[in-house]
Amino acid sequence: MHILPTEDPTDAAGNVYAALFSGTTSVFALIFYVIVVIALWKVFTKAGHAGWLALIPIVNLIFLIKIAGMSGWFVLLYLIPLVNIIFAIIVAVKLGKNFGKGGVFSFFLLWLFSFIGYFIIGFGSAQYRRV
Repeated sequence: MHILPTEDPTDAAGNVYAALFSGTTSVFALIFYVIVVIALWKVFTKAGHAGWLALIPIVNLIFLIKIAGMSGWFVLLYLIPLVNIIFAIIVAVKLGKNFGKGGVFSFFLLWLFSFIGYFIIGFGSAQYRRV
């Protein structure tokens, strides 16, 4: 007699949890994206660029690099593993320098916790001056 394999009930529960958390993760990602866009919008307007450029994912990186004082073509360095981490730190430090902030502020609040740093620069008293 041939016995048909039965479905594992824990597998079905795992699928339910996966569906639940993927939806929750998407909602949190969208909320985080909106928060970053609001902060970048203000940073872009302070630097003399159109704020709506913060809405477009790759374009906002290009203009962030331009605000840091480098060519927008450097955005291609974000595609290279390990180089992208070092380059992101360089962009954060140069961006902070152009807004009158030091290296420690730039490292921690413009690279590590960038959404907080963008709010501080955008809504604070920092003035953009290209160094």
